[in-house]
Amino acid sequence: MGTQLRRVMGLLACLLVSGCGENLGLDQHGQKVTAGSLEGQWLVINYWAEWCGPCRTEIPQLNQLSEQLASEGGKVIGVNFDGLQDEALSKAASDMGIRFVVLAQDPAERFALPRSEALPATFIVDPQGKLRERLLGEQTAEGLRARLATLRSGS
Repeated sequence: MGTQLRRVMGLLACLLVSGCGENLGLDQHGQKVTAGSLEGQWLVINYWAEWCGPCRTEIPQLNQLSEQLASEGGKVIGVNFDGLQDEALSKAASDMGIRFVVLAQDPAERFALPRSEALPATFIVDPQGKLRERLLGEQTAEGLRARLATLRSGS
């Protein structure tokens, strides 16, 4: 009976570990985001704040880029610089017109992103999870697509 119990416990442990991807917290809609859902694709991670004028100007560009990348193996991820959570995050993202995923938990540690005191700050992470580009200031969809094309080609 002891051997059988150990087998069952071992199987349960394996199932638990394999079924639980690294949790990156919730998005602005309260949906769980796992690291596994972001793996294997190019990520454009943008830090924004409501009080940041250039952030407000660049959001439509990031919305456009998010739509374009959806079919190309890429994703735009937003992070609120002020660390808003729950309803405050949802309201801020809605007020800003954000249509891409906004994480409630800062993914900086997961992707080894340096802390930026200037906004907006945008980071490009490759499909292996390696930081490839750090961009400060307002970005355009066209400019980010050009950076992604250069990085994808290995130039």
